[in-house]
Amino acid sequence: MSVANILGIYVAPAKGAGVIGHQKVSLRAGKGIEGDRYFSQTGKNRSNYKGQPDWEITLIESEVIEAFNQEKGHSFHDSDFRRNLVTQGIRLNDLVGRFFTINNVSFYGVQLCEPCASLQRRLAVSILPELVGKGGLRAQIRGNGVIGVGDQLTPVEKI
Repeated sequence: MSVANILGIYVAPAKGAGVIGHQKVSLRAGKGIEGDRYFSQTGKNRSNYKGQPDWEITLIESEVIEAFNQEKGHSFHDSDFRRNLVTQGIRLNDLVGRFFTINNVSFYGVQLCEPCASLQRRLAVSILPELVGKGGLRAQIRGNGVIGVGDQLTPVEKI
């Protein structure tokens, strides 16, 4: 099994605001990333999926971004996709319905984080249907702690 790492961490402090990169962030179970718009409950998309909150943190694979840029001739930065964590070395779709850890903080993969028309408008290029099924993961934060760029992401076999 290859090692999965966190390559980038991004937070948007308010709806419509640009994302800000961080080397480390504090997480709170059931709340999200401190400083993120959803943590402060000002975010519009606080939602549930099959009774599970799915707004606490989002992830996307750097490999998906690289492939999209290469195939379409773009040069988007990882932060342009507006996910909180950019990963390398793991297929996030495989984490739906599973627990995983980053720096001893527990997470639960709730559902895929599909690209939306809002992101497509922001990027001003077609991402639908190109990124359907590849847009990342929505997850719950199940523990408190600090995570940082370079930390390993590890799937948990069983709880």
